[in-house]
Amino acid sequence: MESVREKVVCITGASSGIGAACAEAFAREGSALILFARRRDRLTSLAARLTKQHGVRAFTQQLDVRNREEVAHCFSSLPKEWSSIDILVNNAGLSRGLDKIQEALIDDWEEMIDTNVKGLLYVTRAVVPAMVARNSGHVINIGSIAGHQVYIAGNVYCASKHAVHALTQGLKLDLLGTDVRVSTVDPGLVETEFSEVRFHGDKARAAKTYANTRPLTPADVAEVVVFCATRPLHVTLAEAIVLPTDQASVHHVHRTA
Repeated sequence: MESVREKVVCITGASSGIGAACAEAFAREGSALILFARRRDRLTSLAARLTKQHGVRAFTQQLDVRNREEVAHCFSSLPKEWSSIDILVNNAGLSRGLDKIQEALIDDWEEMIDTNVKGLLYVTRAVVPAMVARNSGHVINIGSIAGHQVYIAGNVYCASKHAVHALTQGLKLDLLGTDVRVSTVDPGLVETEFSEVRFHGDKARAAKTYANTRPLTPADVAEVVVFCATRPLHVTLAEAIVLPTDQASVHHVHRTA
């Protein structure tokens, strides 16, 4: 097992859900944390709690991964003690809407593609060159079962997660011959703010996504992310699909009623 104690772990979308759970899980392992998200207040609160509970160092900064210039400036201006990122968790992502292509809002498409695909690329491009120069590091992308299967009205979201899957494979090929590792963790149904965001704040509709079944928790996914990061350096867990026991595919979820 590779220790991640004192390793610098950068997590995007860290203010809630899987991102916040990853911060918690790495803090328990003694990692130093760089936490990025759009909601500064949540980041500040999370960092303060993790520092108090686990005695870890934490650096936070507001960041919208969709903004190419903001991403470039954010990473280029990191304080020296934070500039060598050992593990990058590309977690920032979202879904907007659940509509057929012919009925969907184009703004929803733009937000998903800009966040899930272009944002991931901007951050990866900012971090990976230094990993290559040091010949060490690990990129862990948070994908989705939607990157393997497509469901009705999931069109653009599924396409964006298929893109994450392809980009992960492409990065792995591009880094072959270096000691920089690349993984993707692809969850199924996880109870987070995901559905509330998808349905533009409609909490009642979002709750139906998880009703009468047992979804994953963000902590379940975070444990797998840390497992990937702590494999011996000659081992890469390239792809992990993580489903709740009540889910067999994007189309098949067991519900008690």
